[in-house]
Amino acid sequence: MNVEDYILMHGDAEPDYLSAINRKTHQKILNPRMLSGHLQGRVLAMFSKMIQPDVILEIGTFTGYSALCLAEGLSAKGKLHTIECDDELEDFIRKNFEKSPYNEQIELHIGDAKDIIDDLHHTFDLIFIDADKREYQTYYDAVFPKLRSGGFMLIDNTLWNDKVLEEENGKRDKQTAAILAFNENIARDTRIEKLILPLRDGLTLIRKK
Repeated sequence: MNVEDYILMHGDAEPDYLSAINRKTHQKILNPRMLSGHLQGRVLAMFSKMIQPDVILEIGTFTGYSALCLAEGLSAKGKLHTIECDDELEDFIRKNFEKSPYNEQIELHIGDAKDIIDDLHHTFDLIFIDADKREYQTYYDAVFPKLRSGGFMLIDNTLWNDKVLEEENGKRDKQTAAILAFNENIARDTRIEKLILPLRDGLTLIRKK
């Protein structure tokens, strides 16, 4: 038994529909490690329930697991907008949403997040970013004006397999370089309060002042 196993044994189980997504993703989808999974999923759900958002934005749907975790905290008439660039996942995602209690509260957008964000005329209470690491700064800059004052942003993979700690020996890969630059920019941003949690691959918590 490891620490994560112990934590999961002493916390809430996944809802059945999330367990099914977890299982099907590992059986049928490439790179299933991209799924948030049980522990991070419960963390996302808990944060969302604490915030009780009316409007959520997610960038990077993958198979829908994290969107459904975030939807658990939505207000009764709340809405979650989630963006996925891979149109081959659309049918898989929609079927997963349809088997959950939150299907009517989720709007799936397929396409380039940069274009879709411009067309979303909402003020968001909670934003979750888990997409192309090379575009994190672009996404952040695009959504920041749409996040309400006092709103929260969660950004995944900001420790990037601990590559952020490695000494530079030659040229870094583009994703690692982008994460490093993004983390430095976030550290200097005085408009926000911020904290990186060592959860899975690093989860940055941001509160807009």
